[in-house]
Amino acid sequence: MALFSADILKKRQQQAERAFGENPPLVLIGAGNPISKPGGLDQTYPFIPHPEYLWLTGSTRWGGVLAFDPQQGWTHFVRPVTPQERLWEGDPEAPEGKDVAQLSEWLNTRSNHPIVVLGSPPETIEDNAERTTEYRTRLDSVRRIKDAEELALLKTAVHATASGHAKARETIRPGASERLIQIELEAEMFRNGAHSMGYGTIVGAGTHAAILHFAPGEQIVQPEDLVLIDAGGAVFGYTADVTRTYPATQFTPQQKDAYDLVMAMQQEAISKCHIGTEWHDVHRVAATVLARGLIDLGILNGNVDELLDTGAIALFFPHGIGHMVGLGVRDVGGRAPGREVGRRCCGVGIRVDLPLEENLLMTVEPGLYFVPAILDDPQRREEFKQSVDWDALESWRSIGGIRIED
Repeated sequence: MALFSADILKKRQQQAERAFGENPPLVLIGAGNPISKPGGLDQTYPFIPHPEYLWLTGSTRWGGVLAFDPQQGWTHFVRPVTPQERLWEGDPEAPEGKDVAQLSEWLNTRSNHPIVVLGSPPETIEDNAERTTEYRTRLDSVRRIKDAEELALLKTAVHATASGHAKARETIRPGASERLIQIELEAEMFRNGAHSMGYGTIVGAGTHAAILHFAPGEQIVQPEDLVLIDAGGAVFGYTADVTRTYPATQFTPQQKDAYDLVMAMQQEAISKCHIGTEWHDVHRVAATVLARGLIDLGILNGNVDELLDTGAIALFFPHGIGHMVGLGVRDVGGRAPGREVGRRCCGVGIRVDLPLEENLLMTVEPGLYFVPAILDDPQRREEFKQSVDWDALESWRSIGGIRIED
């Protein structure tokens, strides 16, 4: 069964062809190959096709190459099913196309044409890094926009993810471990249609919630802990990305103040998500809400704009407001033409430096964190000695971190 309809694949290939512009080179887009496990003999890590290849072919099979000739159009080279595969794996489905062994001959007849390689580069084919970057940027411009069949897969992933988070909320209680919460959450996502997890599940109890990508372990939830969960189920590589922060029993007054502040950040940021809005401006709106709130709580001092422009706010909000999501948890992203690489906003790097367009899919994930590695850094303490009431801050540190993401 094909992952996408023939009509949608044809439309995507036409979009890519237009994006390549006038007088394009030959373009090869490789699926990639499995990676062997060290010492695992014939074992490999689960294969994930390069998203550029999957988007244009709908195939999850390894070893394929989609080739574009500006004179003749698209040719799909695929790896035929072998008797050994049928022995060990049943009867895997291979897409229609020419045997990938014929790719060398295809290239030999076009030896006077320049080549750009996208996806996972096939072995023995030399690549031009500068031209690859140019044509990947061109392809990104059309891949960012989600079509109806992508959104249908994402709807299934979102349903599974919501079910898993609901189960996690039922599981959180004093005495439960981070690992138990992970098990129940992931199992519920699989029961509700997820094929895999879109990324490594994050479950952090207590001060572990201040570690942005904390891997769950045997930590036991205590009665006054907050528990931060960041997890998304995936379907054919299309993933949701959702974060919730829950009290083990009920919020303490300080936890409630901090949680309400993050919720206000998210609501204000989402309200600014309109076609044409700059993503950096969405981040600044959220950072503004946080700065005002931390001034009211007695943690920060001074003028809001100065706290943003000096990066003082990044002591407590050290990551961007969100990113593109879809075919992978970090889908496409990028920046508008002419913008400098790594342009920062409110003291942090932002994964997306673009105006919003129709059918972009973004996460909005504000947070408030009390991270020892940041707050105990002598250089930062000296730099921001006038901006932070370091004595007042101490009573808040046990909160760990709060993030809310949709």
